[in-house]
Parts: sequence; C-alpha cells; structure tokens
Amino acid sequence: MKLDGNDAERRQCHDGVRLSLASVFAAPSHCPRPPLPAGWATVSAGTFNPATHAPEPLVEGAGTSGTDAGNIRPAYAISSVDNALHLVQMLARDGAVRVSGAAAELGVAKSTAHRLLGMLCYRGFATKDGDRLYRSGPALSAVRQSGSRHGELSLVARPFLERLQRESNETVHLVVLRETSVEFLTSLECTQPLRVGSRAGAVMPAYRTSGGRAFLAALSEADLVRLFPDGSPDPELDWTTFLRSLEIVRRRGYGISAGETERGITAIGATVRGPDGDPIAAVAISAPSLRFQRSQLPRAAALLHRHIEMLETEFVRLSPRRVAG
Repeated sequence: MKLDGNDAERRQCHDGVRLSLASVFAAPSHCPRPPLPAGWATVSAGTFNPATHAPEPLVEGAGTSGTDAGNIRPAYAISSVDNALHLVQMLARDGAVRVSGAAAELGVAKSTAHRLLGMLCYRGFATKDGDRLYRSGPALSAVRQSGSRHGELSLVARPFLERLQRESNETVHLVVLRETSVEFLTSLECTQPLRVGSRAGAVMPAYRTSGGRAFLAALSEADLVRLFPDGSPDPELDWTTFLRSLEIVRRRGYGISAGETERGITAIGATVRGPDGDPIAAVAISAPSLRFQRSQLPRAAALLHRHIEMLETEFVRLSPRRVAG
C-alpha cells in the first residue's frame, strides 16, 4: 500500500491511539510531528528494542559511507541488498562467477544465488554465459567507464568497431590492459546463430587472450619483468619460451587465442596506438573455432589492421582533445 500525505491509511496502534504512518515517518522537517502514545520513547540515536522500549546503541559508523565507517556493517543492513552488491563486487573483481562459487562466498543456497544473479542480468550488471556461468555485464562496465578516459575511448572507437563487426560478421571487442589482465570495455556481437557472446566488463589474464598477447608483445622486456616478477604467467612455458612466444606475436602483428579462454573459441587481436605511438587499447575478432580456422586468420587480420589504422587516424585527428589520454 502506498502511503502518501493525507491519503495515507490510518492504522490502529496497540494502545488505541490512531496515528498516520505517513505523518509519523514522512512529515516535513518544518512540520511538528504528532505526539507519541504514552510510554513510547522517541528513538533518534539507535535501533528500537520492542522488548524494553529503549533504544539500543547505534552500531559505530552506521549511516556513514563505507570509507568513513571503515566498512562497518550498518545497523539496518538489508541482507538481500548486501548479497546483490557483494555479487557485483565479485563480478568486478573476477570478471565471471559460477552459481556454486557465488553461493559459497555469500553463504546462501544455490537457488538464492541463482535468483540474485538473475536480477543482475535483468539490470544489465551480469550476462549469462552457458548453464551456470555469469559474466560482468554492460551496466557494470558503464559504471566503471563513466567520466573516465576509457569511456571516451569506447565512444570514439564504437563506429569503427561497428564497421569491423559488419564486415567480419563476427563478434568484436575493445580491450585495455590493466597490469597483468585485460578488461573488455566494449563487445559487439554478430547476428549469426552460432556466435561468441558479449564479454563487456569481463576481466581476463592478458597472456590468455589475443588482445592481451598483442599488448604484452608491445612491451619491453624490462616492463614484462616488472609485470611478472615471478616469471612466466603461463604455467606451461618457462620465461625464455614465454618471451619467444611474444616475439612471434610481435613479428606477426597480432595475437592468437585458440581455446585458451574458452574451448571452441578462436580470436585474433592487435593493438591500437595513440598519437604518441604507445598502445592504448587492443581490438579483437572472436568466432567459433569451426569457422575461424588457422588458414582464415591472415585474411581476418588484414581486415582487423585496416580498421585499426582508421581508428588510429581518428585519434590523431582528435589528439588536441586528448581523447585517449
């Protein structure tokens, strides 16, 4: 029932005093509140304990921001909202979660985690990929990018990505490097029945993705040592072999990922350089491996590079506005 001004329904209190709920809880600050029944206490600094009619101590930090309060749980915590926000944090942190993993971390039943993830999908904060896997969605990516240089980067790149998607008839992605990972800023799906879904908002290890490999290949060995002080990030390669694999990517001009991120998916990616010549992003084309065979990759790479060159020309044209920086 909606409580709104004089139309609010009056309820009968236990001591027989009729009070307007709307006037008690929503009266403007300049209007006097109606008197409370005898024996009731005004609760202004704590939570009401119906057993004693006395306020309990306020939890330290309640009502303040998480930063100011040191992330102390508020006195009036709503568990469903808390769990949903926790899931958003998990998606931002990991890029993808499974129902079982979400349930375990939240300490709830799998059915509850499934319903919460369903609501995040409905609002665009998650996307379902397969039976039990959920990835961060476009709404989460938009929140991250809002007001940031990456948001403007996506805006400038979008028409070029759209043209590349139409001409390749495959799903395309725009990614940026974040230390040892890549974040998918934008994904444009193709319309083919069998296709790679959106990865917008997802975060994946750079060495496993085509765009990430192209990024790593553009770095100096000193930068790679700084990023990977413990050696090769690929458990199947030692440091020397890892560096040699990046040299192959550098000479070829694009990275290849064949089933490393997901079985049955092949992708190629190349870096986009800003006006100063430094890589600022990477663009990738991904498709089901059955129609993205090795023999087809050079032709797709030529198409990819052509659109990247047009995008780089646009960055040079807009460089006084510092779109990418």
